[in-house]
This record gives sequence, structure tokens and C-alpha cells, in this order.
Amino acid sequence: MNSRFARLALAGVLVTTGLAVGIVASRAGASSPRQSTISMEGASYRPSAPAGGTDDYHCTLINPHVTKSSYIVKAQFFPNSVEVHHAILFLIPPNLAARALADDKGGKGWTCFGESALPGTASLGQISNTPWLTAWAPGHGQDVEPAGTGVWLPAGSLVVEQIHYNLLRGDKPVRAKLQLTTVPASTPLQALQLDLRPAPPDVPCPATVTGALCDRTASLADLSKRFGPWAATFDNIIEQACGRNPVDPPAGDSTSCTWPIRGGQTIVRLGAHMHLTGRSLQIILDPGTPNQKTLLDVKNFNFDYQKSYTLAHPVMTHKGDTLEVSCTYDPKLRQELPQLRKLPARYVVWGDGSSDEMCLGLVQTVKGAYKP
Repeated sequence: MNSRFARLALAGVLVTTGLAVGIVASRAGASSPRQSTISMEGASYRPSAPAGGTDDYHCTLINPHVTKSSYIVKAQFFPNSVEVHHAILFLIPPNLAARALADDKGGKGWTCFGESALPGTASLGQISNTPWLTAWAPGHGQDVEPAGTGVWLPAGSLVVEQIHYNLLRGDKPVRAKLQLTTVPASTPLQALQLDLRPAPPDVPCPATVTGALCDRTASLADLSKRFGPWAATFDNIIEQACGRNPVDPPAGDSTSCTWPIRGGQTIVRLGAHMHLTGRSLQIILDPGTPNQKTLLDVKNFNFDYQKSYTLAHPVMTHKGDTLEVSCTYDPKLRQELPQLRKLPARYVVWGDGSSDEMCLGLVQTVKGAYKP
């Protein structure tokens, strides 16, 4: 046994298929629940992009050996390399564990462009079966859930870690690490639910810029070439969900979409995600009504400094409420930023690549009234 594996064994770490999973419990204080830390460190992975692309999405299946249900109250991701664009940890509930194990041929993971955790589960209904547990983007340090809340982690679950590598920043081998802090299911916490609220970017090339990909149809075809046909299909789905004609949507340096919400929940935390040309993002409750309220206003979005925003005054929602997500972009940045200026000019749509764009509001709620 070499020295590294000896240290892992002494720490009570389980080592399987190149992935180290450690579980360490800490004693509870007089008024605090017992906490456990789950540490997950994958094997070294060297990203590579498909032909014509500059991005790689890789998914790794992990067994965190959760024998009892619990709540996640903290999470911290350590990218250990500048080319990591984002990381998402998906829940694989016990009823999908066998399928996930079958998909993980050779224990080396799989390419996973898009929004789904498992291969062949791209429909919106299937995506909802594998919800996010936690997520990381540049600048986001330790993620501490709002007081009195936690993310439910059922016993017997597996997890999938999706990492997006931006090869415009490099392609060296990466060994990332993730730590989850959990407390027992008996802890009186409210379960957090995450809703994703996108708006479709349709940003044309600046008036003084020309190129073959400045045509939207050509840009969508290139998107499908880089990420597969589902990429363009998903873009069209968002356009339709937001009441637009996917064949000829409104174009400009801004976008917005208004979503119905269920009501009977309290919004406790929000997040904003765009890519490199993003400038601002707003989330507004009941836009255009006397009850309109701005919940989040990120005026100077910085891709390298993304974080979550816990509301000082959580907001209870009601049946009939709506939520508007809006974003603005600066398309001239494509000719100025070192990562983008050598790439062909393009009509920018929703896409998985760092050189594409997104407009995504992350909305975390608890059922009923918030009780910190």
C-alpha cells in the first residue's frame, strides 16, 4: 500500500474506481446537530472538446455511501484549475441508481452536454427526476444554505458531478474536489427547492461586424455541431416557453422571460448566471402590476465573481404570481476579451459553451412560510 492510500485508509476513506469518498463525523454541540462531512475527489481528468468546439462537459458517477437520509447544509467545490467553468452536483435517487450504474461503463464517466445528469434523459420531465443538489461557478466559495434550511439527500442515493471545462483557458489534467456537510434527517430544517428560470439570449453581431455565423440559423447549426442536435432543440423550447416565435424571435442586447410560479412557497435565496458577455441580471416578482417587486438586481455582472444572494426579507408567493428574469449583454466584448476575440463572430444564442450565452435565474424556496 503506497503512502497516499495508507493515509486514505487511516482517514476512513473508501476508494473505488479512482474516486476517493471520505465520510467524517463531528460531535454535536449543546444546541447544534451532529454534522458529517462527505469529501469526494475524482481521478485526474484531461478535458478535450469535440471537433470545432472549445468546451467539454464531463459527468462522474459517485456513490457517497449515504446509509441514512440527511440534509446538506454546506457545500464547497475546489476546481483546482482555471479551465473549470462550472460544476453541478445532481441527485440520483435510489430508483434511478441501477440505471446510472449501467450508464457508467468502465467507471470513467461520460460526456454530458446539456441540462441532464444521465444519458438519454433530455426531456424536461426526465430532467426534473435528477435535481441539483449544489452548484459552483467562478468566485463562489463555500455555499452555506440559509439558516433553518437544507437540501434533502435520501439514503441510498448516488450523485453525478458535472464539470464544464472551458478549453479557451487551458486543457491540462484537472483533479477537482467537493465537500458536503450534512446533518441528520431528524434535524428540524425546511427542505430547499431549486427552480431554474431561463430567458433565451438572441444577441446579433454588432452592426460593424460581419461573418457567416452572424446569421441565426447558421449559428444554431454550429451549436448543434458542437454539442449535438438537442442543443438547438433546447434553445427553441425556451423560446416557445417564453412566448416567442423560435423561427424569428426578437433580437437585441437584452432578453427577458416571465414565468408562472406555484405560490404557497417562500423565496429565500436567488442566484444569477450568465457567460462572458453578460452585463446585468434582474429578477422581478409580479412585473407590470401594482405589486411589482425587484428581488435581485445584479447591475455589474462579473463572470469571475458569481455568488448566491440570501434575501434579507424572504418573500412569500401566492397563486397567480409571476417571476420575470431579464438580462443585458455587451456583444462588443466578443472582440475585446482575450478568450473570445480570436473566435469567429456569431449571433449569440443560449448554449453550453463559454463562448455562447445564458440568462438564468436560480430561485430557492421553502414550502409555506419561512421559519429560520
